[in-house]
Amino acid sequence: MTSLAFIDLETTGATAAVDRITEIGIVEVDADGSVREWQQLVNPGRRIAPFVERLTGISNQMVASAPPFAEVADEVLRRLQGRLFIAHNASFDYGFLRSEFKQLGVEFSANVICTVKLSRALYPEFKRHSLDSLIERHGLQTNSRHRALADARLIHQFWQKIHLERDPADIEAALAELNPYARLPSYIDAGIVDRLPDAPGVYMLYGQQGQQQDLPLYVGKAKNIRGRVLALFSAKPKSRREEELVKHTRRIDWIETAGEIGTQLRETELVKQLQPTRNSTLQDTEEVCTWTFINAGDGWLRPQLSLVRNLGVGTGKACYGLFSNTQQAKDFLRELVESNQLCDILSGLDHAPAGQACAGHASGRCKGACIGLETLASHSARLVGALVALRLPSWPFPGPAVIHEGGEIHVIDGWRYLGTVRNETEIDALLANDRPPFDHNTYTILNKHLRIMKPLQRPKA
Repeated sequence: MTSLAFIDLETTGATAAVDRITEIGIVEVDADGSVREWQQLVNPGRRIAPFVERLTGISNQMVASAPPFAEVADEVLRRLQGRLFIAHNASFDYGFLRSEFKQLGVEFSANVICTVKLSRALYPEFKRHSLDSLIERHGLQTNSRHRALADARLIHQFWQKIHLERDPADIEAALAELNPYARLPSYIDAGIVDRLPDAPGVYMLYGQQGQQQDLPLYVGKAKNIRGRVLALFSAKPKSRREEELVKHTRRIDWIETAGEIGTQLRETELVKQLQPTRNSTLQDTEEVCTWTFINAGDGWLRPQLSLVRNLGVGTGKACYGLFSNTQQAKDFLRELVESNQLCDILSGLDHAPAGQACAGHASGRCKGACIGLETLASHSARLVGALVALRLPSWPFPGPAVIHEGGEIHVIDGWRYLGTVRNETEIDALLANDRPPFDHNTYTILNKHLRIMKPLQRPKA
């Protein structure tokens, strides 16, 4: 049996960042079943509001001579260390304790179980899972409510009741699902569970290979970093790919963002920068290409295939389409030529000498621009017209532009993502850096959000 601690706190209010603890109640249960109880009033260092006094029965006079949390912190830590932290609405109690310890420079973490969530998992047929509901439903015994030790005893009673009422296998399954620490491999720091943010952003998984301690394995994006990472390390991976990621991951890192746009841009940037071994969707971008035209004279616009990484797409030269590789681009052009009665030679698909009929003319597929039956200008106009639907938008601003998202400012220039800042005074530093190569993934993201992009307004000298 795991050592347990059933905890309840009374506080001056509901917000851990500003309110303080007024009472702590702990019921300790050792692995051999031994039970100890501890209760301590705490001087919060601030006034308790009248409605809180009425709710808890703890008055300002009662806590006036009580020790501040700093004086009982060591005792609390000793009683909780190495134990499963069990509380009702556990995020409340756990959040307050972490906040109090943090003010003392102590990073407190524990393996947490919430009995509200546990009750929902084991008794889904009931709608209400408050402590009062559990008292009524399970016949829990109490002489008072809203005092720390009394409520900690109730939580302990509920724990004992479920072990009488429910199959042990059902309880273990529910605990494994609710306990995020149980989802992490033993070689990953369990304390990361407390640090993962409930925020959008990008997460990075690192492994180890030989002497390389931080081998980038995977970069992913998430609307909620904490939820996504814990889901990835669940007891039942959704796929063999996820199973392999969990198996080889040794370290997890992340970057919070203000929203979806920043998340997508950071993910693309980090995939290029880190080149993780297990990303597939954003890799192999080196061969992405587009069609452009070269003026060959006499009205002939000859198609030319260009790699987008070497070209400033939409910043002067007209570009048509984005293709994963050269073969895909040529196959597309061939279909276009055949369906529009264009010339194989003038379209660059056949390198026969000038003045010679192309292979398509003999079958009636070409109107004969290759042998003078159609002017070069007319042929070029038809070819451009066939491609026009694929023309990539030009950069619409005379210089850099920005996208405001939450408290972040994304800076872009010529479809190139320069970085993200939180203060306009930091923009100049980004503009002073060398421009990164054009990236078609970044271009695709930015093009979807063109309507909210604004030209960068610089103060006049």
